[in-house]
Parts: sequence; structure tokens; C-alpha cells
Amino acid sequence: MDELLDKFIDYLRDTKKSSLNTELSYRRDLIKLIRFLSSKGIASAAKVTETDLGSYVLYLERQNFTAATVSRNIASIKAFFHYCDKMGIVAYSPAEGLRAPKIEKKAPTIMTMEEVVRLLEAPSGDTPKDLRDKAMLEVLYATGIRVSELISLKTTDLNLALGYIDCHDGNKDRVIPFGNEAKNALMNYLARSRDVMINDESEVTLFVNCSGSPMSRQGFWKLIKYYAKKAGIETDITPHTLRHSFAAHLIENGADLRSVQEMLGHSDISTTQIYANYAQNRLKRIYEHAHPRR
Repeated sequence: MDELLDKFIDYLRDTKKSSLNTELSYRRDLIKLIRFLSSKGIASAAKVTETDLGSYVLYLERQNFTAATVSRNIASIKAFFHYCDKMGIVAYSPAEGLRAPKIEKKAPTIMTMEEVVRLLEAPSGDTPKDLRDKAMLEVLYATGIRVSELISLKTTDLNLALGYIDCHDGNKDRVIPFGNEAKNALMNYLARSRDVMINDESEVTLFVNCSGSPMSRQGFWKLIKYYAKKAGIETDITPHTLRHSFAAHLIENGADLRSVQEMLGHSDISTTQIYANYAQNRLKRIYEHAHPRR
């Protein structure tokens, strides 16, 4: 089924215009399914039954995966077998009967402004790596882009003069502005760091690792964990925490919901609404704590 998986990913990219992040997620989920089926002696999509898929979902649950992870895997399986049905590879989709577990929606983790400042100032050295790390963290908080979008940025996506980046997410492009702090960090990185780090002058990726190759998701995860610890931040910080904080802080300081939705690239404004709810709840807590007749 590996060849069929490759064709499905091609379909997502070429026909559905899915983002790279979506393609990677689907591939990761479906590779696990294919390995499970192979262990049961099932090597063809046409031989997969509803019972087989039900057993796989039960296996995921017994492995103590979260409800969100199980739900995402089910969505991947449904999309894959819908494609197989569409292409006539299976007589019907055996995934139609799968039901995702209920997910308790957790409020996103939002950093305080003091925590953000400490994190962004943690790369305080003057080495090429310090300058790169400073620029990456500043851009992530200044624009709210996803880590996959950050590491995919090309030098041509950056407009320093006007202070914005072109962000590409599948077939949806968006222009996101950034401020002076991010601009200064980028200028320092480009002037004093990037040329030192790259080995190939034809490299177009904006942020590279110490070997001169494009930065990986795992590499950036390690980077942000390191600086969170260095900054003495006890909250469990991930790259997405800065995205959440970007949105919440904008709304808290008066940005309108539609503008934040556009910058985040959300297709549904209800997804962006959670940040408005956070800002309202925070103001209520401040009022209840500070008002003399609360």
C-alpha cells in the first residue's frame, strides 16, 4: 500500500491543494495504519474491512493516545479511503462507520508579555547561531505563523523594506506584517549570520541549521525548549504557544477579529474566536481583582 499512499499524497498536493503540514500529518498517520494492517497480513486496500479499521482505532486507544490524536488519525483514514473509493480501488469505503471520540476543548496556553520578552531576549549572544535563533523567535511571535511555515520561508518571501512576509500555505497565500524588533533581528541575521552558515550560495531557504541545510521542525522544537528553560519559563512552551500568544495579545490590545483571522490563515472565524474569549476572560479577572466594589 506504500505506492497507493504516495499517490494519495500527490492527490492532496496537486488536486486538493493541501498544505505541506497536512500532507506530512496524513502520511505519518497512514504509515502507522499500513504497518498495523501489514502485521495482520493485509497488504491491499481492497481487503481492508470495517472490522480491521475498528481494531486499529481500538489499538490506538489502548496505546493511550489522546482523543485528539485518535480523532486526527480517523480523519486521515477517512480521507484516504474516500480517495480509494473515488479512484475505484475499493468497492466502498470501510472507514465510513468510524466515529471520532469526543474531545474536551482545552483553552490554548497563552504566555504573559513578560514571559514573551524573556523568551525573545534569551538568545543574547553575538554568534551566527544566536543571531539566527533571535531572528526566528522574533519572526514567530511577530507574525503568528506556524513552525512549518517558518522553516519553509524563502529569502524571496521576505520584504524588509516594507516589513512583511509572504506566507504560503497550500493554495492559500497571505501577507503578514512585522514590526521593528523582528526587522532588526532579521537584518542582523542576514548581514552577519546566514552567509556564514550556508554552504551552498544557491540555497534559498531563509533559516538554515548549523550545517547550512534548511532547519527542521524537530530542530526548532529543541531550540525553543532550550530558550524557554534558559529564560526560566516554567510553562510548557511549544512553537504553537507563540502563535496562540500572538493572536491573544493582538486582540487584547484592540485588533479586530477578522484581521487576526486573516493573519493566522484560519478558514473559519470561530477558530479565532477562542482568543477573543481569552481576552474577555482576562479583563474580567483583572476587574474582579482590582475594582474596589467588585
